[in-house]
Amino acid sequence: MKATKVPNELMNAPHYNNFLRLDSVKIIESCTSVTDKKGAMFLKDHMLLFVLEGTKHILYGNQRYTVSKNQMVLLKKNISFDYHKTGDLENNHSYDCIMFFLKDEFVLDYIKMAGIKDTTTEEMARITVKKVKEPLLSFVLSIKPYFNDASKISPGLIRLKMLELLYDLANTDRNLLLQLLQLKQQVVADIPQIIEENYTNPLSLEDFAYLSGRSLSSFKRDFQLIYKVSPGNYIRERRLKKAKELLTVTELPVKDICYETGFDNVAHFSRLFKSFFGSTPSQTRAKF
Repeated sequence: MKATKVPNELMNAPHYNNFLRLDSVKIIESCTSVTDKKGAMFLKDHMLLFVLEGTKHILYGNQRYTVSKNQMVLLKKNISFDYHKTGDLENNHSYDCIMFFLKDEFVLDYIKMAGIKDTTTEEMARITVKKVKEPLLSFVLSIKPYFNDASKISPGLIRLKMLELLYDLANTDRNLLLQLLQLKQQVVADIPQIIEENYTNPLSLEDFAYLSGRSLSSFKRDFQLIYKVSPGNYIRERRLKKAKELLTVTELPVKDICYETGFDNVAHFSRLFKSFFGSTPSQTRAKF
């Protein structure tokens, strides 16, 4: 299953969700009638998700999070997850959510506004689903009319309200404060663990460096010391070997295997596969 790269792909075909673009923040509304829908997402920005109707189940790694009506969750960027959303049976299968996508610059602005001098954290924050209470719920609902007429919105005012929103959330929830701080300042992580958990995701080397809590140059240096090969070559080889495995033990179409192993272009994937193994994906499958 190809993951939708969000937020940008949610604003274009075939999704065409309502959206507001405010410098370092994008706000997207997803309001639809759905009985049962599954998919996958890859986050290019940090996401603050508010579910207003229905339920969204998120499967990230070995963890499952259920976000129901008037609940929220904060997820960091550069992660992939599967989702399963259902509409409210008592309200014509209505599913309604608002997603706030935050860039690093916005998180830095919040840290400055909150007067936080020391952003280092030793305690790892947990991903937790929170109930949305007043006045936060009223703030989220107050955004909805602007999706129909963005000309009436003041970017400066919404930006200020978003900063105040984060301040209020963090001020009442220590774990959420830790999450916000760790969005920008990553905890240095074990490179082999990061690779094993993410090599099939559509990540660039810059993304892997971010997830490991290192600069790109430090990530490349530390990776070379561990694996004795460049990260680009190693990750590409791991993806191709995983693709070959899927070709031989599953009946998934070549297109799906391409996306499942971190590639985003089938023709490019096929060329790399043939160059590495000496036969195309289809020819390789035919041998088995």
